Amino acid sequence: MSSTELPGIRAAAAAAAPPAGAAGTTAGEETRSVELPGLTLGVRSRPAPDPGAPPALYVHGLGGSSQNWSALMPLLADAVDGEAVDLPGFGDSPPPDDGDYSVTGHARAVIRLLDAGGRGPVHLFGNSLGGSVATRVAAVRPDLVRTLTLVSPALPEIRVQRPAVPTGLLALPGVASLFARLTREWTAEQRTRGVMALCYGDPARVSDEAFRHAVAEMERRLELPYFWDAMARSARGIVDAYTLGGQHGLWRQAERVLAPTLLVYGGRDQLVSYRMARRASAAFRDSRLLTLPDAGHVAMMEYPEAVAQAFRELLDECGGS
Repeated sequence: MSSTELPGIRAAAAAAAPPAGAAGTTAGEETRSVELPGLTLGVRSRPAPDPGAPPALYVHGLGGSSQNWSALMPLLADAVDGEAVDLPGFGDSPPPDDGDYSVTGHARAVIRLLDAGGRGPVHLFGNSLGGSVATRVAAVRPDLVRTLTLVSPALPEIRVQRPAVPTGLLALPGVASLFARLTREWTAEQRTRGVMALCYGDPARVSDEAFRHAVAEMERRLELPYFWDAMARSARGIVDAYTLGGQHGLWRQAERVLAPTLLVYGGRDQLVSYRMARRASAAFRDSRLLTLPDAGHVAMMEYPEAVAQAFRELLDECGGS
């Protein structure tokens, strides 16, 4: 058995890779950097044709970037003025000066972005880690959130999915650097296929063009000197958030959310259990649920039309704003 075939190494390395998405910008998108004290955030935008459209903000998951929303954003461009943020240490955002990659730290970055731009309240979207971040934002700053849409949110589970265990291992000191060494001979294409197998319900749905873009993005990310550190610290942040009790616990904060909430769960999700949909529906006081039996962990990338339609129905219920 070679070192790269050690149990869990392949799954963990795949979990550390960014989900497949278009590299750079797609037609109609714009990118910019927002400078804040001690923090620089990359922001991808798709301005709405209607200057009066309500604002939306999209927050990606662990190892991802704002590009993960490029399939959904154009489908909602006529309804919302969309922006997607690169969390600190991911996408085009460099590490934060304070090195805080906790869920609270990421939530603070989102809040600072919204406060600085005066865009709140927004329709807030979150996937995976971004779902836990968005939940915390909605709980502590209800004034900033009109509606909340969570795609496979990373909320604490008692029985963690087996494929998700290697991601948790990244939180242990030294493990990320070990993965980096053991997988240094892997090509970007191998890594990309691994992450697609982990994150997609059906990797065959990814087009050849999207796969090429994803490989290019993988190559770019692996050249960043802080890639593995950002992954490890953010993974540790998720684990720490799972262990918090009392009013700071994520489930307790979910109960505090006032905004109308859309929950999206995939039946083939290997990282967030499909069975958590029922608990989440009960925790968020004003929730509605979309279940996609064939979707994996990134339903907004696999089934963007279905997610867009469910959000439009949420908008209609809320009076279209």
